[in-house]
Amino acid sequence: MEAVSASAPRQVDRLRPGDRVIVIGAGPAGLTAAYLLQQAGAQVTVLEGTDMVGGISRTAKYKGYRFDIGGHRFFTKYEPVEKLWREILGEEFISVPRMSRIHYNGKYFDYPLKAFNALAGLGIGNAILILYSYARAKLWPNPVEENFEQWVSNRFGKRLYNIFFKTYTEKVWGIPCTEIRAEWAAQRIQNLSLAKAIVNAASLQKRSTKIKSLINEFQYPRLGPGQMWEMCTERLRALGGQVVLEHKVREVETRAGRVTAVRCQTPSGPARFEGEHFISTMPVRSLVRALTPPPPEAIRKAGEGLRYRDFLVVALILEKEDLFPDNWIYIHTPGVKVGRIQNFNNWSRAMVPDPGRTCLGMEYFCFEGDGLWTTSDAELVALATRELGQLGLADPKLVVDGTVVRMPKAYPIYDAEYRAHLALARRYLDPIPNLHPVGRNGMHKYNNQDHSMLTAMMVVWNMQGASHDVWEVNTDFEYHEEQKVEPKPAPRVQAAS
Repeated sequence: MEAVSASAPRQVDRLRPGDRVIVIGAGPAGLTAAYLLQQAGAQVTVLEGTDMVGGISRTAKYKGYRFDIGGHRFFTKYEPVEKLWREILGEEFISVPRMSRIHYNGKYFDYPLKAFNALAGLGIGNAILILYSYARAKLWPNPVEENFEQWVSNRFGKRLYNIFFKTYTEKVWGIPCTEIRAEWAAQRIQNLSLAKAIVNAASLQKRSTKIKSLINEFQYPRLGPGQMWEMCTERLRALGGQVVLEHKVREVETRAGRVTAVRCQTPSGPARFEGEHFISTMPVRSLVRALTPPPPEAIRKAGEGLRYRDFLVVALILEKEDLFPDNWIYIHTPGVKVGRIQNFNNWSRAMVPDPGRTCLGMEYFCFEGDGLWTTSDAELVALATRELGQLGLADPKLVVDGTVVRMPKAYPIYDAEYRAHLALARRYLDPIPNLHPVGRNGMHKYNNQDHSMLTAMMVVWNMQGASHDVWEVNTDFEYHEEQKVEPKPAPRVQAAS
C-alpha cells in the first residue's frame, strides 16, 4: 500500500443501503457510530472485547453499588451530541451541583484555582514567593516552550507550578513533566494564567460564562454514565443491530488497499466477520499490530512507539454518609499514591443502594504490569483504606467492603515522540477508504466523551457524503480544565441529505 501525507484529504467509501458495517469497540464513539448507522439502514455489528459496554465511560457494578471508571460529567457545546444524549436517555438525566477541590497537605483549595484562595491557603510567606516567581516568569520567560514544565511555568511561575502542577501531573502520567509536550498543555490549559486567575477571583469580577470549567452544575445519568451506553445498546439491538461481547479483535484483514474482514478471539473460539465498512476505536498501536498482512516495518515501529497510561479504581464502601461535599477531589498531597477520589453519593444517590453508606472511588494511575497494577485486590483495598485515613478524609474503620476495577489504556500519552509516530501511522491508515479510526484511543487523542462521540458522528456523515476533518475535533482536559466555549467557530456538522 502506498503511503501518502497524513494531511491529504481522505477518500471515503460511500454508505449504501444494506452495507455491512463492523464497529470495533462498544465505547461512546463505537456505539454512537453504530446507532446512527443502523438508523441509516446499514447492517451493523459491534465487536466488544470485554464483557461490558461503555469503554472508559462504563459504570461498574458490585453488590448493587454502581461506580464510574473515573467521573464523567455530561456537558457539551455540541448540539448533535446533546440531542443524541436526550434521544437515548430522556428523563433519566439528573442535574448535579458541581464541586471539586484540591487536597494539598491537609488543606483544601478551590478547583479551578482561584488566586486569592490559593495564596491565602499557602500562607503569607509562600504567597510572596509565588508572586515573586510569577513576576520573574513574566519579565524573563523561558524562550523555549517545548514541554509541559516550560509552558506552565511561563504562565504561573515556577513555584506555583511545583506546588499545583508538577506532582499531580507526573502522578497521572508516570513520566516527567519535561517529557510531556507543550502542545498538550496548550490544548488542556487554554487561556489560563495567574493574572487571569487573580482578576477572576476579585470580588467585583463576575465569573465568566464562557469558561467551560466554571459551570456550577452538570447533567448526569441517574445510574451513572454506563446507563447511557447500556440503553444505547438496547436501542441498537431493537433496530436490528448486533452488539457482541467478549469478541476481541486480533486481526484486521486487508486486500488491495481495503479492509475485508476482522478475526476475533471469543470464548467459543475464533470468529471472522466480513463487511464493507470498518470503524475502529481500538488503540492505534493495537490496530497497527492487527493489520494482516503486516504493514512495512517503519509503520509497525511507529505503532509500537505510541504509549498509554493505565488506570485502576478501588471502590470503597463506608458505613457513613456525607463524608465531604465534593463530587471529586484531586490529591496533590505528597506521600500517597491515590490521584483522585470520587464520591459517588454526590454524583447520584441512586448509585448507592444502602442508606447511611458512601461509595468512594479511589483512583490510581499506573502502567499495565507494574507493581501497582499487579497488586492483589485485597492489598489494593487495604492501601486505599489506609490512604483515606492518611489524608484525613475518613476513619479507615468505617470501610466495610471494597472492590477493584482495572482499565488498561485509559489515557493516550503525549510524549516527545508521539506526534511523529502518529503521523507515520496515519500515512498508512488514512488511504484505506473503508477504515475509520474514531474516539480517544482510536485516534490517540485525549478526547472527552462528547468529543469522541462527535468524531464518530463526523465519520458517519462523511460516509453519507460530507467531508469533515475528524482530526480537527477539539479536546478538553479533565484535570487542569480551562477551556473557552467558543475559542473558534466549530466545524459545521450536518448530515448529508
